[in-house]
Amino acid sequence: MTELNDYAMTHGGKFHADDVFSAALLKIINPNIKIIRTFEVPDDFEGLVFDIGGGKFDHHQEDSPNRENGMPYAAFGLLWKEFGKNLLCKAGCTPEQAEAEALRLDEKFIQPLDEDDNTGCGNQLAGIIGLFNPTWDSNENSDVCFEQAVKIADIILNKKIDSIVSAQRAKILVEEALKKSDGKIVILPQFAPWKHVLVPSDAQFVVYPSQRGGYNAQVIPMDLDTKESKCDFPEEWAGKTEEQLPLISGVETLTFCHKGRFLISVKNIKDAVKACEIALKQKEAAETEVNEN
Repeated sequence: MTELNDYAMTHGGKFHADDVFSAALLKIINPNIKIIRTFEVPDDFEGLVFDIGGGKFDHHQEDSPNRENGMPYAAFGLLWKEFGKNLLCKAGCTPEQAEAEALRLDEKFIQPLDEDDNTGCGNQLAGIIGLFNPTWDSNENSDVCFEQAVKIADIILNKKIDSIVSAQRAKILVEEALKKSDGKIVILPQFAPWKHVLVPSDAQFVVYPSQRGGYNAQVIPMDLDTKESKCDFPEEWAGKTEEQLPLISGVETLTFCHKGRFLISVKNIKDAVKACEIALKQKEAAETEVNEN
């Protein structure tokens, strides 16, 4: 792995999301690092150089590398490839988790920024970072503006890393709840990201305490890329009022059913489970009727 000391260098002038997020990443790895912006790298510079100078982390060269899927790297992607896995390990992931999550972050977050920098295809986040550049008639200092943009990128990237580590903790909690469940209705002691554990399972519903009080029950989708659920709540509940729902459903404390039939709210956990059981029985009855016909 490339050694990272207290100095790094990138290009001066107009900046883009690529060099801004690269700087933010380096500052997360080494909070003491000083990013120097210049138009020519001195021969005797001993720090890390990115997005300029033709070195390992400059993607402007003719032979700059592509990912296995053909997507060209930009500086941010090259730096993440070098340092990302180790950074996630230090943040709390196991080596196996870090390898998988580093690739996932690259695919979902970094590749779109790299593509924008390499092609100018347009990217909302890259556009926002670009707004920090001084306007043509401004007297603002470009380096000061760069530092402002890096602070925003630092917040975003830290949140991304925190989310990854948090998701790994959630995975443990949800897996334990799944083991304790009846296989169809999973009850979480508190809300935690559950899709990556429960979607591949046989579970149909997940129940968890609501931030507004009481409990929510939510349908589990068929897969991670679709909104189609394994089992919807009954159609006659959809969008009905708090006054109507107990009479229609037979669930005394049912207060809300989304018109999309994927989420309900109840006042106690017993009724949350009861609502899910009613939905499951309705689904089973419908399937039996189809098979008999």
